[in-house]
Order: sequence, then C-alpha cells, then structure tokens
Amino acid sequence: MAEAKTTKQITIYDIAREAKVSPSTVSRVLTNSANVRPEKRDRVMAVVNKYNFKPNPLAKGLSDTRSGVIGILAADVRNPFYSAVYVACENAALERGYRVILCCSLEDKDREVEQLNILKSQRVDAIIQIGGRVDDVMTDLSFAKEAKQISANVPIVTNGKIDSVPCYRVTINAIEASKLLTEHLIGLGHKKIALVGGRLDVISTYEKYITFRNILKQNGIPFKKEYIVEGGYNHDAGYAGIKKLLALKERPTAIIAINDFSAAGVMRGLTEAGLKIPGDMSVVSYDNTYITDLLVPKLSSIDYDYDTFGKKLVDSAIDASLKKDVPTLQTVTPHLVLRESSGPCTK
Repeated sequence: MAEAKTTKQITIYDIAREAKVSPSTVSRVLTNSANVRPEKRDRVMAVVNKYNFKPNPLAKGLSDTRSGVIGILAADVRNPFYSAVYVACENAALERGYRVILCCSLEDKDREVEQLNILKSQRVDAIIQIGGRVDDVMTDLSFAKEAKQISANVPIVTNGKIDSVPCYRVTINAIEASKLLTEHLIGLGHKKIALVGGRLDVISTYEKYITFRNILKQNGIPFKKEYIVEGGYNHDAGYAGIKKLLALKERPTAIIAINDFSAAGVMRGLTEAGLKIPGDMSVVSYDNTYITDLLVPKLSSIDYDYDTFGKKLVDSAIDASLKKDVPTLQTVTPHLVLRESSGPCTK
C-alpha cells in the first residue's frame, strides 16, 4: 500500500483527531508508555504508519511535559576538560534513553545567559551547566536572577555554584586535588614550587591556591608570591607563565599547571629554553585529559573519573526533572596519575 500523501506537516493533533484519541494518548504511544489500551495503541500506530510520521523529540512538549532531552551548557569545548565531561554526560544520558543538546558559551557572559534561555525554550527536561559563571567565587547578581527564573521550571545541575539559586551541585574535590599534587612534589624533595595559569576569581582555582599555601606552611616551606602566575586556562597562558618564571633570578624546580592545556604551554617553553623535564624542572597538572599521553614526556596529572562525574551530573539532572529526591551536593574524588614529567628535585 502506498504511503498517504499530504500537503501539510502532520502533527500529533492530526493523528489524535483521525485515531479518535487524545493528543496525550498519542504522545504516550510514541514514547512507548505502557499506560495505553491495545486497541487505542493500534489505532494510533495505524495513523502514524499511514503518514510515515516521524516525531520531533523536542516537539513532544506540545502534549507531553517531558522531552527526553537534557541541555548541556559548557564554557568552552575546545578545552579538553569540557570535552571530556561533555562526552561522559552524553554517554550517561544515552544509557538512560535521553538525548542531549550542547551549547558552548565561549566564556561570553551575555551569550551564556542567552543560551540558558534558548535551552529553556527548547523544553529540555533539565540543564547541566559546566563552567562559566558557575565558577565565580562571587556569583554575579544579574546572572543569579536569570538562573533563578529558569530554575523555577527547569532543574539546573552544575559543577560549580550559583549563590541564592536552588540548583544541584556535582563538584570536584579541588582541595583534595591540590593536596595530592603539592604533597607529591614535596615528597620528591621540591621546595620551590610554582603555580601557573588560572584565575583566583574562579572558585576551584582559588581553593587549589589556598590549599597549596596551607600545605607549604604545614611543611615549613616559605610561600613566594612571585611563584604564582595567574592567566587563562589554555596553552598560551602556560607558555606566558613559564616565560615569566624563567626570567626570575631564583627559578622554581617544579610547576603545577592549572590544567593539561596550560601544561602543554609550560612544557613547550621549557623545551625551547633547553631545559629537561623532569631533570631540570618537574611539571604536573590537573584534569588528566588525552593531552597527557601526547606530550613528551608524558604528563603526571589529576584524574576526575569522568565516567562517574558525567553519570552523577546526568543522573542528578534526570532524577530532579522526575521530582525524585536528589542530593543538593555531591563530590567527585580525584586521584593522581603518575607518568614521566615529575621526578626528584636535583637542585
């Protein structure tokens, strides 16, 4: 039998009218709900097959408040950390039968708010925000106002925080991560340790910085302000940072880079200066992305168990949208992966 011809786009309302059922019944049939009598299901599917109807998963909200879609807003997927988290989230969502929509703010604050509202307009079941303004030590009041309005209808899950806004947090234990790296280098005999990259107005970076200072103090090691080189979270920040440190009269013997991306810039600068890693200077970092195995030597880095991290973010988002009890705060415990870039202090 030939497919029926139609001059307009068929909707679930058209199917409901022809099958003599309600639009909500059509929606339940299309989502394989068990709460539909067989005779109604057969009538609906007969019409669906007649018009070769292909439902738009985002349009299901017209008759069903659930879309089966999770919105993900990342600060910058060019950064391997955000790429790794996104992939883990998408895999976790697919395992639960959900799709994802990705938006990337590229660190643009206005674009970030715009994209949050776009995701809301797309009728996503929940929003996961990774990075951006949720990383601020002090939450921007205008952003909080926008986020609060959205969270009234769409659950927000974040790896940071939004002060005064009801949301669900899945955070990395930055204090433990900093402790692992700092104590690792001290255990290798390093006392001249520098931090490269990152900004102290970002909460995770600030927590790492404070922990670093505290551990130095606990071990009787003087803190040197000139060993703290703020910057961004990319290769250029690491490269610029190591250039400043190499210009010092008393150079550090070890570098903690804010992430693998910036560590690549640090290692490039050291190589250009003719210094050996780790013979002349050890380098370690956070994030343990694919970059660690591409560098020479391979990079020691803090791992966040991305599969678990992504699953916690997604499960929180889906369960919150289903009105289930979800912890308001969960943490991911990091661990140190040792490779070739860190070694005993030789000076």
